[in-house]
Amino acid sequence: MEPNNLISVIDDDRSITRMLTRVLSSAGFEVAVFHSAEEFLAAYAMLEPRCLVLDVDLPGMSGLDLQWRLKESGQDVPILLISGHATEQTRQQALRTGAIGLLSKPFNIDDLLNAVRAVEPVTLS
Repeated sequence: MEPNNLISVIDDDRSITRMLTRVLSSAGFEVAVFHSAEEFLAAYAMLEPRCLVLDVDLPGMSGLDLQWRLKESGQDVPILLISGHATEQTRQQALRTGAIGLLSKPFNIDDLLNAVRAVEPVTLS
């Protein structure tokens, strides 16, 4: 059985998704990119991501709203939030709702990789 190595990146900024894809792929992860929460939700049933790297500020459904929706539906996927405009209130809300962390853009790539690597992979059956 192969451990799940898929990271879902959800960010509307295509330069961020390209950079994250490059960094995560170089570190040995598979990457699935989505540019909105709604786009991710449409594909989620077919995915088993190790974790999400999720922008807080998305058009339509926000990252925090997606985090809440997944939690309310019993989906316990680890979420690392990223934001260019994070406040301490946003950080506290994200952590209370179960995020593994919140990184402020621009963030340190090593901090991102350390957070993603710390997530225990799910063994697929």
